[in-house]
Amino acid sequence: MKELHISSQRRNQMIDITDQVQQTVIEEKIIDGFVIVYVPHTTAGVTINEGADPDVQQDIMETLGKLIPEN
Repeated sequence: MKELHISSQRRNQMIDITDQVQQTVIEEKIIDGFVIVYVPHTTAGVTINEGADPDVQQDIMETLGKLIPEN
């Protein structure tokens, strides 16, 4: 099992970890199987976004900001 440690720089931030996950698959010589991404922190999460529409990330961040305001 391999762990990746990702640190955010802001309160609300989306970080694309695709490259790190792909590199890990290559390094571990994985041919078949699954990659499980788990975030143990209670205020963090994982989204899956194909990246085709750059507005989707902004829409998600704006919606989260409305649902969960800073104050």
